[in-house]
Parts: sequence; structure tokens; C-alpha cells
Amino acid sequence: MATMNISLPDQMKEWVDTRVQGGSYSSASDYVRDLVRRDQEHSAWLQHEIAKGIASGISDKTPEQILAHTRQRAIAILRERLNGRPNDASS
Repeated sequence: MATMNISLPDQMKEWVDTRVQGGSYSSASDYVRDLVRRDQEHSAWLQHEIAKGIASGISDKTPEQILAHTRQRAIAILRERLNGRPNDASS
């Protein structure tokens, strides 16, 4: 395994120390490895979503229509959550 030395502002080092002392991570290195893994996963997810968007083609809807539809979906999801029912955000 390779070694890397990093410099952090005091406030960030205190945050890392708190996470380790709280038992969430066994060491500062463990914490940083987890952050890198999460960043890699997020980057892969983002690239996948971008590819899906490109593959879906150009919409014939206006930005206003898309925004209105998205708002309607968000409101419906929130209402279902408030009422304790599962939702289907894929529609």
C-alpha cells in the first residue's frame, strides 16, 4: 500500500480526529480511504447519469415544461411521504 502525506487546516484535522475517536473509523487513514471510495463511487454514478442523459436524446419540451413536471413529481413524492405511503419517483 502506498503512503501519502496530506496537510489539513486545524479545523479539518479536528473533524477527522472526532470521526476516529467516535468509533466511526479505526484511523485517519481509514477515514480518508472511505472518502476516496465514496468519491470514486459518486464519480462513476455521475458519469453513468451523464451517459444516460446523452443517450436519451434531445427533449421536445421547453425548460419551463420540464421544470413544471419535475415540481409536480416532487410535490407528489412529498405528499406520499407525509402520508406514509411508498412512492414511485420514476414516472
